[in-house]
Amino acid sequence: MRWPRTAEGGRPAMDMVRRLGLTGPVEGVVGRCRDFAFDALADWGWLPALDQHGEDAVADVLLVVSELVANACQHAGGATELALHGGPHRVRIEVTDRSTRPPEPRPPGDPARPGGHGLLVVNRLAEDWGCRRRPDGKTVWAALALVTDA
Repeated sequence: MRWPRTAEGGRPAMDMVRRLGLTGPVEGVVGRCRDFAFDALADWGWLPALDQHGEDAVADVLLVVSELVANACQHAGGATELALHGGPHRVRIEVTDRSTRPPEPRPPGDPARPGGHGLLVVNRLAEDWGCRRRPDGKTVWAALALVTDA
């Protein structure tokens, strides 16, 4: 199992950036962030997916967005920004919050019990992920690629 790195890592080859500032209550923020990510992926050519691999990659990106935002809401008082860096074949998801406490992956537990699986999911789906401290909190990031047969 890979655990988070603190280095930058995972930068996509093309660096188009989309940012969504997050303020106010956390209610509905995960869905809003998923919609934002879906629109970015469509603009970057990930949608419509040409095959099952492409559909799976989109689903993976949206799941990682959901998990990182949900973790920020549950453990860090809410996310302050979602940033997506990417292009036609790679995306880097960054979720910023005001807590300086790094994420703490839990060892695998009972998969039938709810909760505690978010970072395990991120670790499984991302090529790489980590945490970068900031003066006003931290940014948790994950890098994913669109797998193609080319």
